[in-house]
Amino acid sequence: MNKSYLESMPDSNGFFGKFGGSFIPPALEKPFEEIKKAYEELKNSPKFIEELKYVRKHYQGRPTPISFAKNLTNFCGGAKIYLKREDLNHTGAHKLNHCMAEVILAKHLGKKKVIAETGAGQHGVALATAAAYFGLECEIHMGEVDIKKEHPNVVRMKILGAKVVPATHGLKTLKEAVDSAFEAYLADTQNSIYCIGSVVGPHPFPMMVRDFQSVIGFESREQFLEHEGKLPDAVAACVGGGSNAMGIFSGFIDDKEVELYGVEPMGKGNKIGEHSASLTYGEEGIMHGFNSIMLKDKDGNPAPVYSIGSGIDYPSVGPEHAYLKESGRSKVGLCNDIEAVDAFYKLSQLEGIIPALESAHAVGFAMKLAKTLDKDKTILVSLSGRGDKDIDFVINNYPIPNSKF
Repeated sequence: MNKSYLESMPDSNGFFGKFGGSFIPPALEKPFEEIKKAYEELKNSPKFIEELKYVRKHYQGRPTPISFAKNLTNFCGGAKIYLKREDLNHTGAHKLNHCMAEVILAKHLGKKKVIAETGAGQHGVALATAAAYFGLECEIHMGEVDIKKEHPNVVRMKILGAKVVPATHGLKTLKEAVDSAFEAYLADTQNSIYCIGSVVGPHPFPMMVRDFQSVIGFESREQFLEHEGKLPDAVAACVGGGSNAMGIFSGFIDDKEVELYGVEPMGKGNKIGEHSASLTYGEEGIMHGFNSIMLKDKDGNPAPVYSIGSGIDYPSVGPEHAYLKESGRSKVGLCNDIEAVDAFYKLSQLEGIIPALESAHAVGFAMKLAKTLDKDKTILVSLSGRGDKDIDFVINNYPIPNSKF
């Protein structure tokens, strides 16, 4: 019997084709090997599986439902749009799916503290929540720009007991937060564990985070068949690092008839520094310990990036996304700031669902795609998070429309 895609990828060294791997300083090799070994042991442990099942059902509120966006579908006038409601997962986004599991892993290793980066703050809130639940210390590194922009999530992290450390160098956004968190972890690998917030970083994190997020895809597949009696024609999810996208793609990756769209932020334009569309404009390169597609400046260093969505302004992308695009299994969708804000307001006013700005990119792309397809076609969108964190920023910069239409 042939192995499924998820069983066969990545290889034993963490490579998806030529992407992935582990390119780290010698001081990190031993702790990352320790994490990999612990995960290999834990993932097949009945005790771990039962604990995760219990937490997901009785604490996180899983399974999250799929909703048919009837009014949005009618407005677009084409394919049916469905939403996988990760905004209804506890803490308001998909991030808790891997954070609870990563903190269980930390406890298994006898660690006392979890360290992580965050962009929009959802990973930080989720990790602070998991740390509170399991009784560990939590330290979150966040770009100074994002701290101001995502103030509600910063307050939530602090209320939950986390220490929030500002990243004050460079562009003061997500890449710098990763740099800062790596440095903090390197200084104390004995007592702490680095809980990467997406399907990025050195092996085993792209695999591990994908596996923990695959619950989104497995639930979605079963739920969609229940709704429509068939699989969706297309699945769309926003991609920065790409954890929610790999989560939902996991349920459909072996079904070649389902088109997979990773939606990238086109920001304000196509010049360097105006967008974060790594798969569209990037080239092969190593950053933060893994080989993938990244945006580079003229000197070959990580380029400055921008997006209205703080969680997706990253100059690279998860190695598995690079592989899926290069192999032709996935396609790239694009959504700019204006389209994302339009989708933010349309979904709010037509469906009563306020999405995160990151998720609004996937919705915005799905709205464009729906208009090009027949009414018997279907699109499933990963609604990766809710928009509470973004409402002040949006209304201060993009006034509420006078009309829904």
